[in-house]
Order: sequence, then C-alpha cells, then structure tokens
Amino acid sequence: MRFEELPTPCYVVDEALIEKNLNILSGIMERTGAKIILAQKAFSMTTMYPLIGKHLSGTTASGLYEARLGQEEMGKENHVFSPAYREDEIDEIVSICDHIIFNSFSQLEKYKAKALAAGRKIGIRINPECSTQVGHEIYDPCSPGSRFGVRLEDFQPELLEGVSGLHFHTLCQQNSDDLETTLNAVVEKFGQWLPQMEWINFGGGHHITREDYDIPRLEACIRRMQENYGLKVYLEPGEAVALNAGYLVTSVLDMNRNGIEIAIVDTSATCHMPDVLEMPYRPPLFGSGEPGEKPYTYRLGGPTCLTGDVIGDYSFDQPLKNGDRLVFGDMAIYTMVKTNTFNGMPLPAIAVQEKDGNCRVVREFGYQDFKTRLA
Repeated sequence: MRFEELPTPCYVVDEALIEKNLNILSGIMERTGAKIILAQKAFSMTTMYPLIGKHLSGTTASGLYEARLGQEEMGKENHVFSPAYREDEIDEIVSICDHIIFNSFSQLEKYKAKALAAGRKIGIRINPECSTQVGHEIYDPCSPGSRFGVRLEDFQPELLEGVSGLHFHTLCQQNSDDLETTLNAVVEKFGQWLPQMEWINFGGGHHITREDYDIPRLEACIRRMQENYGLKVYLEPGEAVALNAGYLVTSVLDMNRNGIEIAIVDTSATCHMPDVLEMPYRPPLFGSGEPGEKPYTYRLGGPTCLTGDVIGDYSFDQPLKNGDRLVFGDMAIYTMVKTNTFNGMPLPAIAVQEKDGNCRVVREFGYQDFKTRLA
C-alpha cells in the first residue's frame, strides 16, 4: 500500500525515522555506558518494540498495565514509577519489574520489604525544587504543590537502607542545559546521599533527538555522576524515541465560513491529538504556512460537538476542497496513547511506513471498540 492509499484518519509511523532516533540514543549509550529506556507513556506502539529493543535497554512504566506491556513485548529491563501503588497490584508489579521507584517514604516503608525479598532494585523519587519550564506549569513536576517526589525538607535518610538509587524527573521537551541546571540542584540538595547509591535516574523530558539538542552537554552530565559518585546512569525519554517520526493523515469533509474560512476534517483535536488543546500547541502540517502567509487561510476543526475542537489556523497555496488529504507531522508521540472516543468518534487506523516506502496498516478500529469501552 502506498502512503496516498491509506484510509483516513490514520497514524503512520515511519520505521526509518524511528531507527534514526534510536541510532542517536544508542550512540550515547555506547559512548557513556549509560542506559536509556523507553518511557511507554509517550509511545507504546508494540509493533515497534522489537526494533526499539535492539537499541535500548528496556522500558519504564507508570503503572501495572504499562509494566505488563514492557515485560511481555520487550522483555528487557522493566522499570516502574507511580505516585502511589495499589495493594491489589503490588505483588504483580514486584514480580515483573526489576526497578521499582517510590514517590514517598510512606510508600517505601509499606512495600520495601516485599520488593527487596523479590530481589528488586528500589529507588526513591526526589524533588529538587528546580523549575526550568516556562509557560507549561501543567508539565512542571517542581511546581509549588506538586505531588511528585520528596523535597529535601521531607527527606528521611534514616529510611534509606535497601534503597539503591535516586530518581528525578523535572523536564518536558527540554535541552541539556536545563538538565545541567537541575543536576546542580540535585547535587546541592541530595549530594550527601549519592555516594551510598548504585544508580541515578535522570527521568524523561530530554529532547535528545531534536536537531538543536546539545548531546555533548548531556554526556558531560552523565559522566559527572559516573566519575564523581560511581553511579550507573539511567535516562527514560519517551518523545525522543519517536520524535518527528510519525504522521496523522486526515481528509477534508466539508467547508464553511464564519468570519474565516473553515475546513472540517475527519480528525479531532479532542479525540486524536489532545495535546493540541492541553499543551497547547499548533501541530506542523506539511505544505502549509502560518495564517496569512499563503493566499488561502483556513481554520481546521474536528467533527465533534465541542466548540473548541480546533486544530489551528493554516494557510495554503491553493483553496482546500472536500476530499483533500492533509498530513500532520510529529504525530507518533502523545497521540495514540491519548486517543479517546468522545462523541463516538472512530479511532484512527495505525500504519507503519517501511524503509522501502511501502505502508501497511497494523490496526484498525470499529464500532465495537467504542461500544465495549463502557458497560
């Protein structure tokens, strides 16, 4: 199947671009000895797990189901962090995860013995209270009142027996200068306990495969922890694995006007690309320009009943018409994992574009996928 023959709406993941990102990540691992694992919360397309598993050290999960997925589909190192674990799930988590990270000392005290008895590595998440994000407080784990990690004033070193590592996660789509700033805060506040640890986890949010990312600075941060404290270093990016490696193909369904030309497409921001509304941001669209940049400007909106189901305003060289196909970029990350069927919206198909340019649909959804979500 050729790209232009795919059904719409359809997510398309480009195998060659995924591999390009993985080569960058595995190069860092080879040069530094650090371990990089896939954060499944951003990208959990298991069709790609065999390829990812050839390059990375494993997966990390935010709960039981992701932990199961990583264990079943990749079968390498399997890490997990949750703000709080459920008593009816902890036994299975302990049975399939080799690194279990706790968000508080109360959770550590509750489940430490069980994890250590199973031979698991256990860690505690720290909050260095070092905010490096501007304008995206919803994604800032160091914001005031954050529920993530233990602050220095709440740290209980007397409970560290059996704890082999510290974990912090403070970044979101950021460069390594922000990691360096954060690492300085970690050392300043928690450095006295680093010598008794075996490993440290830098968390996610590292945009390593972005063109302007400063890889030498990242590698210097890794070596700092290795050389100064003898620590094994983990990173768990999600976006970097599939950054700019996927598309969302959509078709124009209808045209109308309300002070601006409007095109209704068969893709919903609400259902298929919710970060457009949450972040918010304007997704890249191939062949388009900023509003007014090209002769014909349109507001692209989805078919749901939500007034705010708007993808954005784009301009084009030619007028849009019913049946035109549009291709959004960078649609592999935080899209498929966040889809929903609000309004009974069908979920997009999922396809892989192979290295030879051919495409194959690996998953299609229908009415039963909507119906069976609710009793």
